Amino acid sequence: MAKIYPSLLSADFGYLMEEIHRIEAGGADGIHFDVMDSHFVPNLSFGAPVLKWLKDRTSLELDCHLMVEEPAKLYTDFAKAGAHRITIHSEACKNLDENLQAINLLGCKAGIAIRPETDFKILEPYLDQIDLILSMTVNPGYGGQKLIPEALDKTAQLIAWLEQKSLREKILVQIDGGVNSETAPAANSIGIDILVAGAAVFGTFDYKESIAALKL
Repeated sequence: MAKIYPSLLSADFGYLMEEIHRIEAGGADGIHFDVMDSHFVPNLSFGAPVLKWLKDRTSLELDCHLMVEEPAKLYTDFAKAGAHRITIHSEACKNLDENLQAINLLGCKAGIAIRPETDFKILEPYLDQIDLILSMTVNPGYGGQKLIPEALDKTAQLIAWLEQKSLREKILVQIDGGVNSETAPAANSIGIDILVAGAAVFGTFDYKESIAALKL
């Protein structure tokens, strides 16, 4: 059964702590921070101070997805703020190996994110430095997009590839984009470990019911 990490991007920031309490009570397994810089992706979101404010107010895992052009400028701040995992984009790093080593040295778990069109096999040299691969199922940058079926098919191939390498116990597979009660069953059927959902949780009335529906 997949874990559910609601994306904070879809929360009501006017009632942020109340929103956090509601997803905790609703059975969420972590909080996903979609960090955007308006360069790598067109949108702009939030920085490390938001995470720092939350770290002592929740027991949920703090999962940071840096959709930024130069993650090296940000991951130290997020690590110091209390991030448990920092995921960076393969497409955004000139030296992916160096960035992953730095994240691990900061005491954080490291993940790699790939766009829908990126071939997951380019990640092979870095598999010993990560605990998660984030397979984007929409083009990164905005919430509320529809899941790209081909991206989910690619994720199934990624899982099979990791199984062939006997790495499924070591490396989690996460998807982000278009996850809702209609698309989650297909995602769960291929064995995805973590589903990131925004409006499918925060845009509903009953968070517990919505999170449970994503696990079916």
